[in-house]
Amino acid sequence: MLLECCVDSVESAIEAQRGGADRLELCGNLMIGGTTPSIQFFNSVKKYTDIKVNVLLRPRFGDFCYSDLEFEILLDEVKEFAKAKADGIVIGVLKPDGTIDEERMARLIDAAQGLPITFHRAFDVTRDAMEALEVCERLGVSTILTSGQKNSAAEGKELLAQLVKKAQKVDILVGSGVSSNNLPMLIESTRAHSYHMSAKKQIESPMVYRREGVSMGLPMMSEFTNWRTDREEVARARAILDRAGGK
Repeated sequence: MLLECCVDSVESAIEAQRGGADRLELCGNLMIGGTTPSIQFFNSVKKYTDIKVNVLLRPRFGDFCYSDLEFEILLDEVKEFAKAKADGIVIGVLKPDGTIDEERMARLIDAAQGLPITFHRAFDVTRDAMEALEVCERLGVSTILTSGQKNSAAEGKELLAQLVKKAQKVDILVGSGVSSNNLPMLIESTRAHSYHMSAKKQIESPMVYRREGVSMGLPMMSEFTNWRTDREEVARARAILDRAGGK
C-alpha cells in the first residue's frame, strides 16, 4: 500500500518522510493546484530526504491545453529533471476537445528517458475517463493520479473503483481530499493500493510587523499563514495503510 505526499517546501518534504510517506510529489504553489518547482528546490529536497521524488511539471495555473510556447517550456523541464535524476515525472496535456493530447504526451514521455510517468489530475477533466485510461495505457504511463473526476476522491469513489478494476497496466493513485479520516472508506470502496495526500496544517508566520490591506496573492488568503505537511497526519495514514496491507 503506497502513500505519496505532495509537498511544496523542503520542511514539508522532511516531515512527510518522517511520517512514513513512500514517495514525494514535488511542486510549487500547492495552494493553486501545483506548478513546476525550481531545480534548486528539487536539489535541496534530494539532499535532505532519501525517499523517491516525483516532480510535477505544470507551467501555469489553470487548464491543461497549452500553447506552443508553454509546451516548449514543459519539454525543456522534462529534460532538465530527467538529467537531475528525478525518480518520476508528473505531467498531463489535453486537447481543446477534452481528450488527451497523445502526440504531445508521447514527446514528453520520450524526453523523460525511461522515467516513470504519472498522468496528473488533468485526467479528472477529460471528457471520458475510460477512454483516457486506455490512452494512458497505450502511451506507457505508469500511474494516473485521480479523484474519480470529482472535486474529492470521496465524491469520486464509484468511478475510482471502476478505474481500479479496469486498469491493466496503470496504477490508480487516489488523490484529492484524502485524509486519515476517510482513508478506511476509500480503501474499502475503491480497492486501490496507492494514495496521495498533502496532509497540510497551518503554520503561523514569524512576522511580527504586519502591513494590513496589501495582498501579494489571493486576496482571500492571509499573507501570514504558511502551510506545512503534518507529520502526525501522515503517520496516521501510514498506519491505516499498513493495517490494510496486512503489515
